[in-house]
Amino acid sequence: MYQVVPGGAGGTITDVIPKQKHTKDTRSLVGAGVIGLILVIAAVTAWCYYIASLRKAELLKTQLLDLNKDGYIIRNQGGSIVFKMDFRSGTLDLDSCSKEEEVLSCDRTTDRKLKFFIITVRPKDPVQCYRVRWEELVPDIPVEHAMTYEFGHWYGGAVTANQHWPISISGQQSPKPFVTNDIYSNRNEFGGILESYWLSSNATAIKINNSVPFHLGWNDTEKTMYFQARYNDSSFKPNPGEAPVAELSYRVCVGSDVTSIHKYMVRRYFNKPYKVPAVDMFRHPIWSTWALHKNDIDQQKLLMYAANISKYNFNCSHLELDDRYTRHYGDYEFDPIKFPNASAMFSKLESYRFLVSLWIHPFVNYESENFHTCVEKGFFVREPTGRLPALVRWWNGIGGILDFTNPEARDWFASQLRSLRTKYGVSSFKFDAGETNYLPWKFSTKTPIRDPSFFTRRYTEMAIPYNDRAELRSGYQSQNISCFFRPIDRDSVWGYELGLKSLIPTVLTISILGYQFILPDMIGGNGYLNHTSGIRALPDRELYIRWLELSAFMPSMQFSIPPWEYDNEVVEIAQKYTALHESIVAPRVLELASEVLHTGDPIVRPLWWIATSDETAYKIDSQFLIGDDLMVAPVLEPGKQERDIYLPAGHWRSYKGERFNIEKPLHLTDYPVDLDEIAYFVWVK
Repeated sequence: MYQVVPGGAGGTITDVIPKQKHTKDTRSLVGAGVIGLILVIAAVTAWCYYIASLRKAELLKTQLLDLNKDGYIIRNQGGSIVFKMDFRSGTLDLDSCSKEEEVLSCDRTTDRKLKFFIITVRPKDPVQCYRVRWEELVPDIPVEHAMTYEFGHWYGGAVTANQHWPISISGQQSPKPFVTNDIYSNRNEFGGILESYWLSSNATAIKINNSVPFHLGWNDTEKTMYFQARYNDSSFKPNPGEAPVAELSYRVCVGSDVTSIHKYMVRRYFNKPYKVPAVDMFRHPIWSTWALHKNDIDQQKLLMYAANISKYNFNCSHLELDDRYTRHYGDYEFDPIKFPNASAMFSKLESYRFLVSLWIHPFVNYESENFHTCVEKGFFVREPTGRLPALVRWWNGIGGILDFTNPEARDWFASQLRSLRTKYGVSSFKFDAGETNYLPWKFSTKTPIRDPSFFTRRYTEMAIPYNDRAELRSGYQSQNISCFFRPIDRDSVWGYELGLKSLIPTVLTISILGYQFILPDMIGGNGYLNHTSGIRALPDRELYIRWLELSAFMPSMQFSIPPWEYDNEVVEIAQKYTALHESIVAPRVLELASEVLHTGDPIVRPLWWIATSDETAYKIDSQFLIGDDLMVAPVLEPGKQERDIYLPAGHWRSYKGERFNIEKPLHLTDYPVDLDEIAYFVWVK
């Protein structure tokens, strides 16, 4: 039997495959395969990154808003960009961003942690709102966003010395505190009536939250407005015990048209008056002694002023006794030399049916006996340590400024006003000043305030008991004080810098900020010697007449320099327009005033209010509406007895009886308007 033994005589038996030699063609095929594999991997990787980028892009979109690392844009329903905001205080790390339902949030920039979110709010169709908040976590780092303003015409913000409508931005300004100022003395600052609210012709609005230490700047080259929050090198202060950590928060809302978006913003974010002031404030003019007599007023002059009002057959809401009726500023008793028998004077004026209001202010000069009382009782705003009262300089001297965050100081001030009312029958008060520039740069108050303009708010509250006939020139979140607000003193000039041409843009701006009971200051301006168009303190005659005509179509009229200072023709023109105001303007204004309590809608309206689709209407600053049905076009140029008029589409009747039934806007070129005329048009059905 045979056995097969593996290996044989000297080794192992195996199956052997002959080794073959590779050719060049074989190596080429292998290389191509490797390259192909690499390309496939690269393509798959690119596709994955593309899908991831699409998902990230979708993540960073919320409704009509697109977020990127440097800012965001908002589109309208038609897809057009209507709002653009850039981040100037950091670059977002998009990998730190997440989205949960309507909240898009990020927690890092490229170099630090932060809290950032955008929340989409759907209040009602077609309004779309976004809440934006950027909060730093480290003290003393400012937050700055830059809004591009080239996508539309913008309105709102603050009154200014050189007022335009829409807002005209020129030059560059680093962000500065957005607080109330006396712009007669500080003409490059923000004015005494302001709100952190802006409205665009492309139906976009932005409202900065009241909690923000808000600073505003701009650059006309970049077409940007800088919205900044900071505490360092600022009059804003964090709440006691809080670190100076900046937070910029605001809401941006987009609507279908500018009128509807403004109505939504006013109803949601503004205070509203709770009552309408006295009817006579709307019907009859106020007569102030200021521009005529300045601080040289006395008992005899006041009685003569009242006698002339009666002599020339003018009506009078009330007389306004303005400035230096006391011995010292800060006294609350009549100067016995200038007013030897104040009680008899008030009795005589009352017998002639004249009501009297008094000029008042928040200052107590050091020479007043009340100064020592206020120091001892701690009634003044103090220097930063809180140990000593702060002395301030104002236009009538040096003294302390009452701390209206202090309940005891408020009670003391209120008691002085009540005493004047009780003793003399004073009807109300003209509350002057109240702006933050009269506070020290660094100050302390009884109740700490983080926003200096909150001092303005506290001061305006002192007018509430007298708001039937009270007058204020400063306001911040003060729409519900429910009294008349007036812009700062006007100069007796024609131009835009506190002159006649500034009046309509200023009144429209105040209206957009939610203040609807507007007193447009004194007819003809204040007659200051260095700021008149005439050769003496008396304003130029033509300027006075044109100012008078315009004022007749405002919610209230105010004389100081009386028409009889000129001639009989001016007196007759004044009588004509005070009668027209009472018969035509006041009834319509009073109807609208009652609506303001519920809607907050302007009484004095821009032309775009009823012509939202017409680009021309957004730029007109020399015409305005009372409601939707009375359009006014005054002459505002010297030597002119004609003007161009823009007439919105509709059915109009001119003051001359002409009828215009037009389906699209009409431009009336060189429309004749005599010196004793003002062009106005009434909507007819």
